[in-house]
Amino acid sequence: MTESPGAQPAGEQDQYDVIVIGGGAVGEVLAQRVVQRGLSAILVEAELLGGECSYWACMPSKALLRSGEALRAAQAVPGAAEAVTGQLDPAAVLSRRDAFASNWDDSSQMEWAEGAGITVLRGRARLAGPKRVVVEPADQSPARTLEARHAVGLCVGSKPTIPPIQGLREIRPWTSRDATSAKQPPKRLAIIGGGVVGCELAQAWSELGSHVTLLEMGDRLLPAMEPFAGDYVGRALRDRGVEVRTSTTVRMAAREDGEPITLTTDRGDITADEVLVATGREPNTGDVGLETVGLEPGARLQTDDSCRVTGVEGGWLYAVGDVNGRALFTHMGKYQARLCGEAIAARAHGEHASPVAWSPYAATADHQAVPAVVFTDPQVATVGLTEERARDTGVMVRAVEYDIGDVAGAKLRADGYAGHAKLVIDQERMVPVGFTAVGPDVGELLHAATVAIVGEVPLDRLWHAVPSYPTISEVWLRLLETYGM
Repeated sequence: MTESPGAQPAGEQDQYDVIVIGGGAVGEVLAQRVVQRGLSAILVEAELLGGECSYWACMPSKALLRSGEALRAAQAVPGAAEAVTGQLDPAAVLSRRDAFASNWDDSSQMEWAEGAGITVLRGRARLAGPKRVVVEPADQSPARTLEARHAVGLCVGSKPTIPPIQGLREIRPWTSRDATSAKQPPKRLAIIGGGVVGCELAQAWSELGSHVTLLEMGDRLLPAMEPFAGDYVGRALRDRGVEVRTSTTVRMAAREDGEPITLTTDRGDITADEVLVATGREPNTGDVGLETVGLEPGARLQTDDSCRVTGVEGGWLYAVGDVNGRALFTHMGKYQARLCGEAIAARAHGEHASPVAWSPYAATADHQAVPAVVFTDPQVATVGLTEERARDTGVMVRAVEYDIGDVAGAKLRADGYAGHAKLVIDQERMVPVGFTAVGPDVGELLHAATVAIVGEVPLDRLWHAVPSYPTISEVWLRLLETYGM
């Protein structure tokens, strides 16, 4: 059992203002925020402090992708292309990945927590009634009961969903954790699911030498995004040797001892050495004691905009990050944690903390201003509503589109730059409500769109936001001109 110096004095060591269950990025931010606001906090983590994003998701996956992206960027510019004569070094790429995952060592995170005044307890935690948490310490010492004076924050994240395909669990498929921490490329990799995780890891392992087959049940990749996003990414993956099969359903999986895996689909059999399941995630709430407070184990927790769980008497339970299903991105979970921490602290100090839209206590952006980047090459950057979703919600919209490759800054960046942008506009309020761009490095365009949507900047004011020439941001001017300004 490990505790930082932030523990309470003898006789009170089992009582804290706030108990945070789950020491990933979201739990860390929540604990830090309440401590900064004068409360005591204990953070309970069963695995590595820093969680999924640090060791098995955001950081290692993007590290796997970056080397190939940098190589292609150089190859796309005459003068630099002639100097690039080699191929990716898989061992070097994997070594760099390991460094970004801190070699799966969380000692630096422990040092950070100590410096932030957060008590850390290693072990598995479960709710045991209102404001009570029982922890089975990792060092096998006796169970410990903690009591919260004000709040318990559930930040236990999510886990991969394994679809009910005959034989799939029995073949022990890769999940995203396996795919971001594998020590060598499999010869043949089949990926079930053409969403963000499937597309990113198809690119990463293909570049490292695997023959990748990407299977998507729907008719296009990245089905939650604007249709052109999946089209661009699908073409790029195919051009690099990935076998992309859409409208394909996996019926069965089988593997004999020592033999390759056979996936039976409605379009023929596929042979692979490993199978990655990338079909979504579900809340990790099956064994955290929800039943002791009248909630259903395994369920997504419904919350108000301050992340306070609804339906729990006393308003002491909060669910932050993936566990509430509002916006399954690390940056959105950390955003929720900041606002939730402010609400918990204000309420603990007897202050009014109503989660009014856009207040310091409300994660309002979760609803219609969630930014996200798919780190394939080309990248996909999106925020707000797609045109289809805006229409479905009753917004009277007009959408305008422009090829980014026609912008001077894109032509300078790379020969043959291919990309596309779309702006969705609320015609009644004359403000942008959605933006999607596809192309190399378009993730760096995204925050301008996020600011415009969160700030509800009217088009006639946005017209005065002049993009520097020659930059790719000139696409904003071209979109507004296309609209008719």
